[in-house]
Amino acid sequence: MRGFIQEFKAFAMRGNVMDLAVAVVIGAAFGKIVSSLVENIITPFIGLLMGGVNFSELSATVGDTTIAYGVFLQSVFDFIIIAFAIFVAIKLLSKLQRQKEKEESKPTEPKEEVVLLREIRDNLKK
Repeated sequence: MRGFIQEFKAFAMRGNVMDLAVAVVIGAAFGKIVSSLVENIITPFIGLLMGGVNFSELSATVGDTTIAYGVFLQSVFDFIIIAFAIFVAIKLLSKLQRQKEKEESKPTEPKEEVVLLREIRDNLKK
């Protein structure tokens, strides 16, 4: 049993698991922000453009059953906007990562002191 607990502790404390946990928490918070943006700003604006339609109240009655397709449409809008926001964020992060890698791969110019010391060394060799 002790070995099992030690294995689990090593697994849980690995970098990948911790990174995933952080990503899930940040993703959930980001999802709430985007959902609020969609629900409170974008959807009412689109509804206003369409003549004051409130998507969440759209429904159809068939017999005794009410089909609330507006809630479905709202969920589709939420998904599209969240997916787009994540796409843009990942694209931006990838671009920043490529720039960082490009800067790190550039050879840096030696400091002025190093250049002077090399010149002195070369002159002393003559």
